[in-house]
Amino acid sequence: MSDYDLIVLGAGPAGATAAIKARSLGLRVAVFDEASAAGGQVYRAPSPARTTTQPEADQRKGDALRAKLATSGAVLYANHRVWSLTSGFSVIAIGPDGPLTLEAPNLIVAAGAVERHIPVTGWTLPGVIGLAGATILLKAHGVLPGRRVVVAGSGPLLLLVASKIIAAGGEVAAVVDAAPRAGWLAGAGAMLARPDLMAKGAGWLLTLLKARVPIHSGAAIRRVDGTDGVETVTIGPVDRNWRPVDGTEPTIAADAVCLGFGLLPSTEVTRLLGAEHRYEPELGGWVPAVDAALQTSVPGLFVAGDGAGVRGADTAPLSGELAALGVARRLGHAGDLASQAATIAADWRRSGRFGAAMSGLAMPPPGAAAMIDAGATVCRCEGLSRATLDSAIAAGARTLADLKATTRCGMGPCGGRVCGEAAAMLIAAATGWDRQTIGQPSARPPLRPVPLAAIAAAFDYDELPIPAPAPL
Repeated sequence: MSDYDLIVLGAGPAGATAAIKARSLGLRVAVFDEASAAGGQVYRAPSPARTTTQPEADQRKGDALRAKLATSGAVLYANHRVWSLTSGFSVIAIGPDGPLTLEAPNLIVAAGAVERHIPVTGWTLPGVIGLAGATILLKAHGVLPGRRVVVAGSGPLLLLVASKIIAAGGEVAAVVDAAPRAGWLAGAGAMLARPDLMAKGAGWLLTLLKARVPIHSGAAIRRVDGTDGVETVTIGPVDRNWRPVDGTEPTIAADAVCLGFGLLPSTEVTRLLGAEHRYEPELGGWVPAVDAALQTSVPGLFVAGDGAGVRGADTAPLSGELAALGVARRLGHAGDLASQAATIAADWRRSGRFGAAMSGLAMPPPGAAAMIDAGATVCRCEGLSRATLDSAIAAGARTLADLKATTRCGMGPCGGRVCGEAAAMLIAAATGWDRQTIGQPSARPPLRPVPLAAIAAAFDYDELPIPAPAPL
């Protein structure tokens, strides 16, 4: 007998809502999350060391979500890192008390998204941090990424991070957005579907304007310079395809850089379990192919939240409910769930238009590979520059697996999460192939780094069985 009817991976807005909905239908539910509390990236719980007299709106929403999950009857395995899974489904994790394996016939993957990186010269210097990493510092810990910060890349996270830095008492030296202003105007129609979120973004922009923060649209970082950390940032213009063009290249004094180019759906688990995927640039890149209930091509394997396509935190709970209803229907739950699912699905599609428009603004066009200098480090784990990868591609490497075999790109602790998309961009730039043709990186356990001592049981070498010698 399985331990649960359903296991949910991820306790963010999608995963926690899925668990709450499934429990309301009488399912036995377990939830895994690496964090110490539910909430995910957007509604991340503040550090216990941080005290706030007036919680922000996101913290209040997170507190409400955590309270609902705690009283739902779902079992939350917080501080548990899932490092492997097998079909059926067995979930293998490491927690505070050691290894843990649980089984269920249904799995909802609500693993969220990861940052997309386009390497620039100097991005390995101390003081350069991802936009999502900066939000963790600011939201959970109330820590500024630096005293004088350049916020660069693309997408709405630029405005969010910059406004939070100012609200926390920091200085934003500049916001550098590779997308031209025309790109924001082109997405205005979809944005009108969520005037509340438009108003929130307008508030971020107003904060920057009041602080007189220079906003450079259609520009990108040329290089980051410094000896032991960030000291200066040189920026320059890019064309509509984000290729660097001639023009003024101002140098900005700064001690930190927050850099990111939108989000990628996290698909490691669905890839590991053999689900079909398709490339949807308006949803952030590779996404699992799903049916109306968000079930993948693998029976019993569902996805929810940004892992099903980057649509934003406000849309994620709807996808969690939809996936939970799909699981209940698969288990033969009594009652008219079909009409309920149809209503939620319509709301999910309507709400998701705004998030998809925002994701599209952050999506690099094919020309963005030209932003990566020959000497820029692409694979940080293995210390591989663009020149090294270009040489391998010129010698015949045509897939991410080829690059891994010839250069070790993607074989470090990050497992290709940081360098994979940049490496694919280089292959596309050299070959003219589209992203669908280049394919995805493989997914293998461990999905996250885990200490060998934590997964290997204690043993005595003298007790190991030794087979008898083979006969001559």
